[in-house]
Amino acid sequence: MTIRRIDKEIHILKEIAELLNEGTDIIPVLQEVLKKLLDVTGLKVGWVFLIEDNGMHRLAAHQSLPPALANEQDRIMCQGNCWCVDRYNRKTLTKATNIIECARIEEAIENNIGSHLGITHHATVPLRAGDERFGLLNVGSPHKTHFEASELDLLESVAYQIGTALKRITLTQREQEHALLAERNRLARDLHDSVNQLLFSLSLTARAGKELSEEKQVNQTFSHIQKLAQEALGEMRALIWQLRPRGLECGLISTLTGYAELLGLTMNTTVTGITSLPGKIEEALLRIGQEALSNCKKHAQVNHVEVNLHTTSRLVTLTITDNGCGFSYSKDFNLPSLGLRTMRERTEDLQGQFSVKSLQGKGTSINIKIPL
Repeated sequence: MTIRRIDKEIHILKEIAELLNEGTDIIPVLQEVLKKLLDVTGLKVGWVFLIEDNGMHRLAAHQSLPPALANEQDRIMCQGNCWCVDRYNRKTLTKATNIIECARIEEAIENNIGSHLGITHHATVPLRAGDERFGLLNVGSPHKTHFEASELDLLESVAYQIGTALKRITLTQREQEHALLAERNRLARDLHDSVNQLLFSLSLTARAGKELSEEKQVNQTFSHIQKLAQEALGEMRALIWQLRPRGLECGLISTLTGYAELLGLTMNTTVTGITSLPGKIEEALLRIGQEALSNCKKHAQVNHVEVNLHTTSRLVTLTITDNGCGFSYSKDFNLPSLGLRTMRERTEDLQGQFSVKSLQGKGTSINIKIPL
């Protein structure tokens, strides 16, 4: 290897290391690193698969995919299996591997989906840090059917850097989630020990005042104060429950059922498909479900709600329906309440789809779809 090539590879690794060191969000980091890798190596096409422990993969980043692979919103890349993912899941793909024929491109060619622009093969490199594995880095160029050993070594070095950065970002995100949970628990305790107790005392005081007073007007005033205090106490208990939900370890539906009972709602549930969900998705669905149930109690003016949870290997769908008063809404306009906008934001944060249907006098249906 010449000194010039050594200097070039050191420069490439340095630039990528700087990008990885600054990154705090996995997807943007992967996209930027992939772009930089292609720029400095002269390669033309690249993509990154992140692969879960259950073997499911997702297209996390890509650059300059040919039409054959990018067609229909990257459908071929997001579905099905291939040589590299299969070998990765079997744990037989442990280092940078020379050019292999791409089964996804072959499928696109066979089905006449689009042009492959001369991309027929690619190199594949596992992303890992120590014993932890995260996915695959794939790169290629038009009409390139072979990678030199030095090129594979460079790709493997980059892959190690990416794997180490993914581990760092994952650990940081976990720490942030734990810190957020601890803060929610602290706030829930503070609300319970202070505001909740004050409202309870106010309700008792108003009740005592009502019983001691003989004047009708004063008695009515105390009754009104007691009613308001009890309503505020119910709202506060629901808020504390949202901050620190109990029973999520028993499952999403069980937890939502408990929250519905707290609100005085009866909830009819239908559950189909697999029941185990990733923690982040289950937490998001819980928060969305809580907001939807609160809306049913506050605005729909009903005591009954239908909840449907359907899960496949790739998608979870949560539908919450009531037959309450409904409201006028068109998808061409902004969502009418902060609660609905918050539900949509939580859904879209997980690359999901949020939709709501409502008509005055005919109820409301909220539908959430989140990919797994």
